[in-house]
Amino acid sequence: MKTPDSNAPEPNMQDRAQHDKRMRPHFRSRRFSHVLRLLSILGPGLIAANAGNDAGGVATYSSAGASYGYNLLWALAITTVFVAISQEMCARMGTVTGKGLADLIREEFGVRWTVIAMLALLVANTGVTISEFIGVAASVQVLANDPHTPLIYLIVPLAGLVLWWLVTQGTYRRVELVFLLISLGFLAYIPAAFAAHPNWHMVARGLIAPQFNIDANYWLTTAALVGTTLSPYMLFYLQSAVADKGIRPDEYIYEKIDVYSSTIFSNIIAAFMIIATGATLYVAHRAVTTAADAAYALRTFAGQYASVLFGFGLFGASLLAGAVLPLTTAYAISEAFGFERGVSRSFREAPVFQSIFTGMIVLGVLVSLIPGLPFIKVLIVLQDVNAAMLPILLVFIILLVNNRRLMGRHANKPGFNILAWLTTISITILVILWLLNALFGVRL
Repeated sequence: MKTPDSNAPEPNMQDRAQHDKRMRPHFRSRRFSHVLRLLSILGPGLIAANAGNDAGGVATYSSAGASYGYNLLWALAITTVFVAISQEMCARMGTVTGKGLADLIREEFGVRWTVIAMLALLVANTGVTISEFIGVAASVQVLANDPHTPLIYLIVPLAGLVLWWLVTQGTYRRVELVFLLISLGFLAYIPAAFAAHPNWHMVARGLIAPQFNIDANYWLTTAALVGTTLSPYMLFYLQSAVADKGIRPDEYIYEKIDVYSSTIFSNIIAAFMIIATGATLYVAHRAVTTAADAAYALRTFAGQYASVLFGFGLFGASLLAGAVLPLTTAYAISEAFGFERGVSRSFREAPVFQSIFTGMIVLGVLVSLIPGLPFIKVLIVLQDVNAAMLPILLVFIILLVNNRRLMGRHANKPGFNILAWLTTISITILVILWLLNALFGVRL
């Protein structure tokens, strides 16, 4: 009888070692495949979330930091949950149905509601688009350190032309890639905040254990912060982009990661805006009303480095939203009334879609360059229109995403519905508070 070698491994251990050796490349390949799939899906959520940090958003966050220091960071944290829930439902509907939000509203609620929603969206988005090109002009003034620089008459039209050419002559993939590259400009707000030398202990306290202010404006600023962080155009854009990109239900897990991670990223950027102005302007008792005010003030209190970074972030924010807002409007109106739409389609294939986008870009550039235009008051009214749309739109979204004929097994689960309705009720209360003050001067 042959005695086995005592140093040889057990047969089952040999088999296991050989199996592990064979399977290791397979596991690596699967992991690599998942990463590639995620990278190919990444985009709609990041662009939609970052577009919310537009010129109006920068002004709101800067005003929050200048007026209340770090004491509104808690509100931004809660708003992150609101945005994530709302955007996830839209992304899910775009994936499952292959249709945009306006398309579904028309099909399920009729033409009358659709016409009202589209008129409000067109008016509000046109006004806010103009404000984005005003933001581009303001960022050029900040970067040039000259509020009267003639460079704005060159750079603003050039920015509009580049955005127009990109969308009308490009493919969806190319447009998305450029939008993602523009989004990198938001990273400038992080070193800008560090340059302001904030008290990080107080930052953490403002996030976790804030001191609530009895001042009526505190809660109005909270309402404005929520309203500017979650805008109707972000929801319309996200669902249309997901549908246009052709993301399939079996790929939705990757789009879900895109939505949640992008929401966290964009609101971290917003937090750094609050931190930068809270560390400087709040301490110096310097109030601001526009994004340009904040950037210029930072030069005095935190140095030129912080001001330039803030201005660069404002340029990227305005440029991204200046493209996304007209694109959202073109998507929504084309979907609502059954016109061909899509970034990859030419003027001949989608004349209404391309004409709406082109018209809003041209109008935004021309109006933003009118000297001495008292546009701020008009913009406030248009922001109120946008804010008033949000609760109604969220109700539509919840009703649609619970329609099992449309969504099947992808309809909301009971627990998610509770969160969705809590989000809608909370936002509605804040928006009503904001509108009452804006329209009638009602205070708490």
